[in-house]
Amino acid sequence: MTRNDKARRQAGFTLIELLVVLAILGLLAAVVGPQVLKYLGSSRSQAARVQVQNITAGLELYRLDTGRYPSDAEGLAALMAAPAAAPGWNGPYLRRAEGLRDPWGRPYLYKMPGAHGEADVYTLGADGAEGGTGEDQDVGNW
Repeated sequence: MTRNDKARRQAGFTLIELLVVLAILGLLAAVVGPQVLKYLGSSRSQAARVQVQNITAGLELYRLDTGRYPSDAEGLAALMAAPAAAPGWNGPYLRRAEGLRDPWGRPYLYKMPGAHGEADVYTLGADGAEGGTGEDQDVGNW
């Protein structure tokens, strides 16, 4: 073998080898990509469910201390700072105020009295509108 033949063989990948690798990467992206996006979306809904449960637990503690749920006017902010008309308030009832925002960056909605229970805590999902399916569905404490 001459020096030119050795250098040519050690020069790098051939075009066919690169095309095979790109085809394999394309197949992997086509198979795995949608699954990853599906899990990313559902993780926001799951995070919203957990946050709603935490807020509901905070509301129950608030009710035990004050004898009532916060009014609509006081809202969920009453879990973080004592309202004027809440004797016995022993909060804050949540660790961080960021817990009052849903995974899409909007504040959780609160209704007292609730349509589904004594007090409703909910988010309208990714689309910000009532109803929906998948990531657009409402997530609440009912």
